[in-house]
Formats: sequence, C-alpha cells, structure tokens
Amino acid sequence: MPVDASAESPDDPRDGQSGPLRGLVLVSTPIGNLGDISARAREALATCDLILCEDTRRTARLLAAMDIHTRTDTLHDHNEDGKIPMVLARLRAGQTIALVSDAGTPLVSDPGFRLVRAAIAEELPVSAVPGPNAAVTALILSGLPPLPFLFLGFPPPRPAARRAAFSLLRAAERAGLSSTLIWHEAPHRLLETLGDVQEVFGDRSAAVARELTKRFETVERGKVSGLAALFVREPARGEITLLIGPPETDDPEELDARLRAALATQTVKDAAALVSTATGLPRKLVYARALQIHEEG
Repeated sequence: MPVDASAESPDDPRDGQSGPLRGLVLVSTPIGNLGDISARAREALATCDLILCEDTRRTARLLAAMDIHTRTDTLHDHNEDGKIPMVLARLRAGQTIALVSDAGTPLVSDPGFRLVRAAIAEELPVSAVPGPNAAVTALILSGLPPLPFLFLGFPPPRPAARRAAFSLLRAAERAGLSSTLIWHEAPHRLLETLGDVQEVFGDRSAAVARELTKRFETVERGKVSGLAALFVREPARGEITLLIGPPETDDPEELDARLRAALATQTVKDAAALVSTATGLPRKLVYARALQIHEEG
C-alpha cells in the first residue's frame, strides 16, 4: 500500500489537534452502536450553536446519552429549501451549525446536499467530522470486491420503476461497468427486490447486511437465489443493506460487451490486453474472441 511521505512530518495533522470547527459542520453519528461516536463528533455537537437534524426526537436521544444540551432544529427533505436562508444568515453571522442525519454520514441517502451547495456557493466554511457509514461497513463485511463500488441509495419502491432502474445498470454493465452494487432496502420489500435482482442481473454472488453494529447484526452471503430462499424462511427485519457482486468474469456475454467497448477505440491487440487484465482471463482466449468480434464487424 502506498505511503504518503508527509506521514513522517511532525506537522502531520493526524498527529495533532485540528483547529476549532466553524461554519457548517457535517457530523457523522452512530448507525446503531453508541460506542462508535467519535471524540470530534461529541465536541462538535457540544460546542456548536445549533444542531440541524432529520428528527429532533431521535437526535435528542443521542444527545441525552452524551449529556449534550445544544439546541436542535429540523432539516429534512420537505423543509430544506425553506430553512436554507435562515441557516446561511446564521453562518454569515459567525455561528457554527452542525448537521446530522438520523444515523450515519449526512447527505448520503439523507438530506443536506442543497444546504451544503448553498453554503459553498456563498464561500461559507463547510467541514465534516467523518464516521460511521452503513454502505461502506456492509461492503467491507460482504466478501465482495471492495473496489470499485457503486452506492445507489434506495431502489425505487414500485416494481416497474425498480426493474427499469436495474435494467439501466445492467445496460451499463454490458457497456463495461464492473463494480459491486450497493443499496439500502426496507425489510418488507427485500424479497421482491431480490427477485428483480435475479431477473435482471442473474444469480450472482451477493450479501444482505442487517442491523449493522447492533446486537442482532447479521451478514448473509451467497447467491441471490440462496438469499431469497433464506428470507422466505426467515422474513427480514431491521435496517438492511443489499449488495451484489460485479458480473462474473467467465460470462461470455460480459466478455463480449467488454471487448466491443474496448474495440470501439483500440486495436484488437490492445483491446484484448486491456480486457484480459481487467477480467483475469487468459490473454490468448480473449485475443481470439476479440479477433472474431472484429472480423464480424
């Protein structure tokens, strides 16, 4: 793993204390286990002038557990645009305002993006206190390839829209996309979604992570069909993250799609070398198929 030479410097910020947080501070909070709150997050929430949160009741329980008494106000999808002028005015006046989601990292499948964009546009200070994230936690526990990955939030709740969204991703895979795909999903829709995943993407390696960092945390791994069968027997509960692996490298359809994409801009030899490296397939096999596709026109 590459090491940054600056890591040896006595001025390395990882070895000391950062300056006081100011402006708009995006604070990551636990996704389940209170022990995951960081010291910087505690400090930010305790010393800021106002905490913006999706649900003041949920954030109040977190603050009470840490004996923090900072005033809170709501900021969610339905009132974010209306709150932005007030927040910007406070920031211009020199106040420090923290933004949290109900759990995890703000903005990722949660409100706040429009506020952050507005603060940046006015060149007001914006900083972040990093911390827990359900998608990344599920990824590193899944046993699926960690890079690259694509986090897609929640899939559309209606079956037709969900299958259409999945079909667009499948088309992107045929054009060369190869990454682990990650969604959050509601437990009552998990079986339907797994069915759509199998229909559109095939019976791939996958994982379902539930109740991460909590008492009943589980990560189920296997083929999509096996996971679907499991959750028929044991209905899913709690907060869920669904992951599927990239296309299998021995899928002829995927090999052809990769080769056609590479041949659009490269010679047969170069395209074969690129795809062979990306898939791990023997170069002679890939070259023979690339030559055949090229000759077919």
